[in-house]
Amino acid sequence: MGDHRMIEKMKKLVVLTGAGISAESGLQTFRDKGGLWEGYNIEDVATPEAWQRNPDLVQRFYNERRKGVLEAEPNAAHKALAALQKNFDVQIITQNIDDLHERAGSVNVLHLHGIITRSQSDFDPAVTYPIDGWEIKAADLCEYGLPLRPHVVWFGEAVPNLQIAAELCAEAAIFAVIGTKLAVYPAAGLIDYVPDDVIRYVIDLDIPYVRGGALVRKIEAPATVGVPVMVAELMDSNEQLQ
Repeated sequence: MGDHRMIEKMKKLVVLTGAGISAESGLQTFRDKGGLWEGYNIEDVATPEAWQRNPDLVQRFYNERRKGVLEAEPNAAHKALAALQKNFDVQIITQNIDDLHERAGSVNVLHLHGIITRSQSDFDPAVTYPIDGWEIKAADLCEYGLPLRPHVVWFGEAVPNLQIAAELCAEAAIFAVIGTKLAVYPAAGLIDYVPDDVIRYVIDLDIPYVRGGALVRKIEAPATVGVPVMVAELMDSNEQLQ
């Protein structure tokens, strides 16, 4: 029984993904644009104050982003992570608001910052709805009779899934950081919950600092190249344990 539990624990892979993995599917990131997102100042489209000040602008902005997400396709990195589910207990924690992980076939995906393909009540953030198509219209109301807004965590808002994510990181037997500079808090602090004896894969063109010494496996490459390399290594090590 003890050996069985150890093998199961060793198969627990927790993956933190950021904008870099979605950028290769053609989705723009704002952090690389000097604070701009598709030409907009973040303060004008991604804060509660912006929503209060100009809801039409914010709604149009996210409608366009949603349209882009629906037109995008999962890339080789998304698909490689989904393939790992055959041999590992894979939990993805993503900072991204797209649904590319799910469309690639990943089952356990926790969205830290919400998901753009759902709307939420302007009264109760816990009340969310699937969106039919790419557009939330001004006439679309929640069950409280108030306007619907994107199901996205804006700057200045709490991150509801943060504690769940921290608990998942604490259970990791293998941890991977993909396509994120670990510069956005509180998400960047999740790595501090990973046990000290856990191997850490870091995949990015610009490798951020990750403590762990010899346990840190750096793959300096875009996600579509680096993730398949990681997957091949993990699959090989898994076969050797059989």
